[in-house]
Amino acid sequence: MSATVLFVQGLRDHVEDHWQTHAARAFPGSVTVAPLTQDRLSRASRVAALDAAVHAIDGEIVLAAHSAGCLMVAHWALAPTRPIKAALLATPADVEHPLPPGYPSLEDLAANGWLPIPRANLPFPALVVASQNDPLAGFDRVAGMARDWGAELHDAGEVGHLNPPAGFGPWPEGHRLIEQLRQ
Repeated sequence: MSATVLFVQGLRDHVEDHWQTHAARAFPGSVTVAPLTQDRLSRASRVAALDAAVHAIDGEIVLAAHSAGCLMVAHWALAPTRPIKAALLATPADVEHPLPPGYPSLEDLAANGWLPIPRANLPFPALVVASQNDPLAGFDRVAGMARDWGAELHDAGEVGHLNPPAGFGPWPEGHRLIEQLRQ
């Protein structure tokens, strides 16, 4: 039996044409961390929602996180409550630097527990996907996160933030990477 894929969305939660939404439909039995209805910017609340989703799954789990979802995984991994088979961490946001307009400010992120980004080795194999032109994180910063997390770095080229404004929709390479981690 293959591992269950648990999708960990970023701060914008469900986006209909996002690669995670398409991938969740493509992987039977996959689960998505439920969006918060309150305390939406609270890192602690989001990590608790991730922990609840992890504990609702029987068997092996592969995490598939995007943007701030990658940071949720890194915070959760500081005190994991059960083993994870592997994780795909796609275009983590660099919340230690100002984000583009429309995203939370550094002050709001700090006040809600997002800073600093955890830099501890993850207790499971991970693959960090970095973009050469991500407006939410420089390639070198993401490469540093991957190194600090003990993760493999995958250079996806110029894919922006791997979201609908960058042209993703479906992301076939992401499906392939998730399938590799599941096996």
